Amino acid sequence: MPLRQQILITGASTGLGRGMALEFAARGRHLALCARRLDLLESLRQEIGRRFPGVRVAVRALDVNDHARIPVVFDELAAEIGGLDRIIVNAGVGRGAPVGTGRFDANLATAQTNFIAALAQCEAAVRMFRDRGAGHLVTICSVAAIRGLPRYQTVYAATKAGLASLTEGIRADLWDSPIRVSAIFPGYIESEISSGASKRIFLVDTLTGCRALVRAIEREPARAFVPPWPWAPVAFLMRHVPLGLLVRMM
Repeated sequence: MPLRQQILITGASTGLGRGMALEFAARGRHLALCARRLDLLESLRQEIGRRFPGVRVAVRALDVNDHARIPVVFDELAAEIGGLDRIIVNAGVGRGAPVGTGRFDANLATAQTNFIAALAQCEAAVRMFRDRGAGHLVTICSVAAIRGLPRYQTVYAATKAGLASLTEGIRADLWDSPIRVSAIFPGYIESEISSGASKRIFLVDTLTGCRALVRAIEREPARAFVPPWPWAPVAFLMRHVPLGLLVRMM
């Protein structure tokens, strides 16, 4: 398996993106980081420079809903750190509301960021890897993608299911190529998106979760649940229990 030395992460200023950046830096990987908040990216770059002085870090401000900017920023970052071997589509939002409760604005924002903007990132990444003839595309999905979920998770789960299907379709399209494609399904990991989930069972802290994410990504699987225990068996149960039971569990 090739060593992916130059890695781009979107949504890298906080949460899982930031945590993955620190974990990859600890492994000596060079990083291209983008997010809306440039000040937080600059702070992260300085921290990585202090802790891991041999790691090159390039940062750019990027709102992934500005679709035309995505390939421009990806190309700029690739030029700055000497190419990209792996692109992690991580930027996303968790806000949403039960359908029909007058919050279409929140659900639309979730759908646009988690699916349409993710599609735009995948377009830019796969174009770059096709030109290079190699690379590793990673999408950060969610265990929520396994099943339709109630209340504020309804649209979020649907967008992550769409992203998982998109990722599998890209993998099928690239089946005979050297480009690898992975869909990663995190469970409850402490982050901005899970900030309302402090009482959920199986919630792990950001450091533990991000270490598990990086270990899974490094294996370059077609799909992986993170952390594998308990989320692989939980995902199996979610897929097969009656919907009424699932509703009472959520």
